[in-house]
Amino acid sequence: MTDQPNARVYNTRHQPRPDTPGRRRVSIYVTWSYPAEAGHDPRELDNRFSTMTEVRRVTWPAYEDPKFADPMRFQQGIAGSLELFFWAWAPFQAFAAETTGHPVAVYQRVDQAGFVTPLDERVLADTDTLFVFGLDHMVTGQEATAEEVDAVRAWVDREGTRLVLGPHHDVGADDDLTVRDMEFHHHGDALVPRQQRFGRYTRSLMEGLGVPVQNLYGLRPAVAAPGRIAPLSINRDLDTLGWLTGVTSFNFHMHLPHYAITTDAEQAVRVLGRQPIDLSRPHPFTEAGNTEFNMFLWLPATGRRAGDILMADSTIFSTLFGADESLRNFWRNVVTR
Repeated sequence: MTDQPNARVYNTRHQPRPDTPGRRRVSIYVTWSYPAEAGHDPRELDNRFSTMTEVRRVTWPAYEDPKFADPMRFQQGIAGSLELFFWAWAPFQAFAAETTGHPVAVYQRVDQAGFVTPLDERVLADTDTLFVFGLDHMVTGQEATAEEVDAVRAWVDREGTRLVLGPHHDVGADDDLTVRDMEFHHHGDALVPRQQRFGRYTRSLMEGLGVPVQNLYGLRPAVAAPGRIAPLSINRDLDTLGWLTGVTSFNFHMHLPHYAITTDAEQAVRVLGRQPIDLSRPHPFTEAGNTEFNMFLWLPATGRRAGDILMADSTIFSTLFGADESLRNFWRNVVTR
């Protein structure tokens, strides 16, 4: 997470990017209401992000650098932990900009200043690849409107578009507290509460678009070495466009969603990458006999829809959890192919 070479711009309007053959225009849409997330009462245990003070305590001494620990420079409440996301996305933005020749636009559904940006033609008109990072806690009530669903449907019907959906994990959905406790000890992250349910906005968008997938659980992946995620189980026969060319693994994160398919139509959704699970930590999903979860999906263009739909968690594009050549190959594939 290094400082960017150019001065940062905030509180200004996006300047549309010209349509340039062979150079895709990438946009990121963060589905949260920043004020709603930052405004959670830190005394509440569930369904909120950590405060920066909690992050510093649990991960000590990782964030004792003054740029994070100095309260005169960096916010120490929940807002501070939200800003860590922007620090961690910056390398992916820089990589995509260098690869495509276009700056990457980052939108928030509701930003720090309270400006509301629905997912509409203003976002979509100069976008070829759209990432939807489903990081809204369900309790904040974010939901795609009928107008937004119609706008995205019309956009993804356009030749050459690519929609990357990333609803985050859904931890503690069961009312049984013993099940929640099992889930908590499975992923082992002290910063994640016993219930942390994400993705209402993305779920409503997927429902409107007819994407037969649901984000479930927060599963801890197996590791090949300390802090290094185990290789993916890749179905390369189904990967006819080469999304995973040069890719063996993503980056390690302690709690990743299983993208459960809710249709029997085998060709509608292709599971290209499954992630082995850490079986040393029990979880209801593994006790049901599962040893891997669906990590990366592809819904090829079909019928009227000319664009591709991919499903990959937003943590894959965050350098909070590391980045190596395999991951950068995946980034390159998604923003160029």
